[in-house]
Amino acid sequence: MNKHQLPTELIFQIFTLLIAFIIVHAAYVSIIRPKAAEFLAIEQQQLSENPRYVQQRNFYVVIKDYEQEACFILMFWALAILVFKGNTVFRQRQQLTDDLLELPTTLPIGPEDARPLLERFSDMSSPARNYLLTRALKLGIQRFGVTGNIQDSATAVRDLCESEMERQESELSIIRYIAWAIPSVGFIGTVRGIGAALGQANRAVEGDITGVTQNLGIAFNSTFIALVISIILMFFIHQLQLFQERLVLDTESYCNDNFIARLRVKSLP
Repeated sequence: MNKHQLPTELIFQIFTLLIAFIIVHAAYVSIIRPKAAEFLAIEQQQLSENPRYVQQRNFYVVIKDYEQEACFILMFWALAILVFKGNTVFRQRQQLTDDLLELPTTLPIGPEDARPLLERFSDMSSPARNYLLTRALKLGIQRFGVTGNIQDSATAVRDLCESEMERQESELSIIRYIAWAIPSVGFIGTVRGIGAALGQANRAVEGDITGVTQNLGIAFNSTFIALVISIILMFFIHQLQLFQERLVLDTESYCNDNFIARLRVKSLP
């Protein structure tokens, strides 16, 4: 694994969080909150003129509060990380269509071929040299060249693929944390809205329920938006996980079919 990969990914996550915050906040300040305030003013005027007027729902009103803004920021941040990881997996899958060994399919591979094959891998470009398939083949060749044992080589490839699957699973923890945090932010809005509505209870007793209904709207709208975003985000998380697992399984299959199955050891006379 490339030692510079973690800092690069960390920097990417920080910048995408800042960009998501700037874009979403700018949209809220310039579009969403002004349109929501305009709609609420019109609704209030309609209600004052006609007490029987049934208030309408509006998308800008539903998403106008701070909790919904935070949920959208987290959603776009998570999607950016998903795209980053998905692009990495996609580029590694493209390598599965290449013939990295560049040997005739009928030619067996013996321990004496290990050094030329390793030199061929050392000439590869930096990104491709750190892909899973390259590392698996390189490790299998090294193990076969040292031990001359086919089973040892196959075990090394299998162990590397298993550790890669565990590593990919652990790297999804930040995205899973975001997916968990979004409903939590929505529930914070629920608590805030209900608390503010209770603070308006005295006015509701006097007959003015406007403050109570508006604050209850904050409570329910924040939870609604958070749950919807969480459902959408979890779908993409599971798709990425499936994509990663298929990469590992296909890499192990590639190594077995194109390398392990062609290994030959000289029999003793």
